[in-house]
Amino acid sequence: MTERTSTFPEPPLPALGVLNTVNVFVGGPGGGNPVPFVADASAMTSDEMLAIAKSTGHESAFVLAPVASGASWRMRFFVPKHEMEMCGHATVGTLWALRQWGLWDGATICVETLSGLVDAIWDAGVSRVWISQPAVQRETLTEEQRRGIAEVLGLPPGLVPVMTNASTSRIKTLIEMPDVASLNAISPDFTAMEALCASIGSTGLYPFAMAGHDDEGQPIVAARQFPKSSGYPEDAATGIAAAALWGHLAATGAVSVGTSSSPVMCTIRQGEAMGRPSAIEVRARFSGATSTAGCWLSGLVTWDSL
Repeated sequence: MTERTSTFPEPPLPALGVLNTVNVFVGGPGGGNPVPFVADASAMTSDEMLAIAKSTGHESAFVLAPVASGASWRMRFFVPKHEMEMCGHATVGTLWALRQWGLWDGATICVETLSGLVDAIWDAGVSRVWISQPAVQRETLTEEQRRGIAEVLGLPPGLVPVMTNASTSRIKTLIEMPDVASLNAISPDFTAMEALCASIGSTGLYPFAMAGHDDEGQPIVAARQFPKSSGYPEDAATGIAAAALWGHLAATGAVSVGTSSSPVMCTIRQGEAMGRPSAIEVRARFSGATSTAGCWLSGLVTWDSL
């Protein structure tokens, strides 16, 4: 296990029926996306789960006994306004915490969610959880839809980028910005966000910009997430959106996937415009030497408290 410092607080004692919190996809000081979670929510009602999400203001996870064959746990996810089918960073963070408590110790595990079964693997070398997402589904948007999105995002006149609805679990609208500066300059009309997303069948807008490569030549992409109706205007780290973005970029050849023996790691940087730097790592999930079947996503998790 990685040595802990004052930057990474000691874990709480295992308390399965109470609220704990981790920070997920931490990409710098003060970064990551908080996940309140209850490791045994068997005595809780749906209203009580929703109340926790409302009180904390964050996506919250609740662990239950599985119903589906082959799953070790079932997870439910709530944002302040409603239940979600799947939440990437909440799954990564909760599984990481359960691992720290010794509640699972194998190399792999399977979790049941409303969007289906999610496979997870434990990367002992860096003490991280990787979770699976299926192949991306994509749909291009019309010129009229793109202009409506550009208006809500407050983009400069004449800037109507390429936009795509993409999904691995929930539909996100990908907006390709020309550079990181224009991405960070976006100032949306949040009062129009919910109606706009409903009109295009999306659960949130995910503008992004290619941001070069790291020291090892691996691609970096900057992104921001404006959810449809979660109860907060911007999200610090969104695993499901990052998976959809990676799938889109891989399908168009914008990023390489590598091979099963040498996969290319793509880092999606999010949250920096809102002061919560986050880093979501995504790589191909191979079904052969070069054939892909979706992706794996992961990131740094630390204990925290709200």
